[in-house]
Amino acid sequence: MKTWELQPKPGFDALTRAERPSPSVGERDVKVRVGAVSLNYRDVLIAKGAEKSLKSPRVPVSDGAGEVIEVGSGVTRWKVGDRVMASFFPHWVDGELSDAHHASALGGSGADGMLREEVVLPEHSWVRMPAGYSFEEAATLPCAGLTAWQALFEVTSLRPGETVLLQGSGGVSVFALQLAKAAGARVLMTSSSADKAARLRELGAEEVIDYRADAKWGERAKALTGGRGVDLVVDVGGQATFDQSSLALRYGGSMSMLGVLTGGRGEVNLHSVFHRRQTVHGVYVGSVSMFERFVAALERTGIRPVIDRVFPFDEARAAWEHLASGQHLGKVVVTTTTRATS
Repeated sequence: MKTWELQPKPGFDALTRAERPSPSVGERDVKVRVGAVSLNYRDVLIAKGAEKSLKSPRVPVSDGAGEVIEVGSGVTRWKVGDRVMASFFPHWVDGELSDAHHASALGGSGADGMLREEVVLPEHSWVRMPAGYSFEEAATLPCAGLTAWQALFEVTSLRPGETVLLQGSGGVSVFALQLAKAAGARVLMTSSSADKAARLRELGAEEVIDYRADAKWGERAKALTGGRGVDLVVDVGGQATFDQSSLALRYGGSMSMLGVLTGGRGEVNLHSVFHRRQTVHGVYVGSVSMFERFVAALERTGIRPVIDRVFPFDEARAAWEHLASGQHLGKVVVTTTTRATS
């Protein structure tokens, strides 16, 4: 089968075309022909670090969807022809996340990912695609979509009429915008691009704050609530955005912390957190059970993913470069077909 591998080379030269044998199927395994994958910022970081971190070639990308083409003799959940998505943590079915779950995350240091023609995983690792979704749409859900779902409705519970502050226009934030609007919440967002801000308003954002023009964007968000503060912040930035996120929150508000786009280490001001009784939740994708609840919500609401651009399999490296450029709004997808759409 055709595949892409990360090899210990500098930059995106680490992404290398290769061929591997078709994987075999065990008693409880399911083999899927991959229809499409989507990229996350995690994939950019892993590729850029491959030269120093990889000891052997690794298939990249956690997120993918496809069609079941073979099942093991003991499989009961799936049959040939089913349309499914792989779980980011293939062995985190329910309960709490663990070190063992982390070690098996797809496309990371411990397990090959989805950017190949065929993938075999245990039957408990697959989730049914939402009805009517294409492979390209379904491929956007396992990481960014599920992360947004957990940030809004699993570690906390966003309610109709509440206000949420979202950051930027990447996959997680756009999914969170769609989900929050469907739940009847008011959505404030940040962006430094006038074009992206206009698109975010079209998607339902009530206000979009230019974080470059207004360094105190957290205070601006608070002012937009009449001084009360927002109920929830979904923070994708990390160290450099934490303080403004906290300033934006009301007394007793919650922050879903899920990103390190500006770094995971550095000085932050914790005074607002304890002084105003705020709660910070760490969010890292989600379990199979969460994924199934997310799919059910998508089918009830009719939400469809926002896809920025689709690249053909042979041009996967260009997809990495496009994502790294920061010009996208929504998800960047790679399809296994020979023709790309935009």
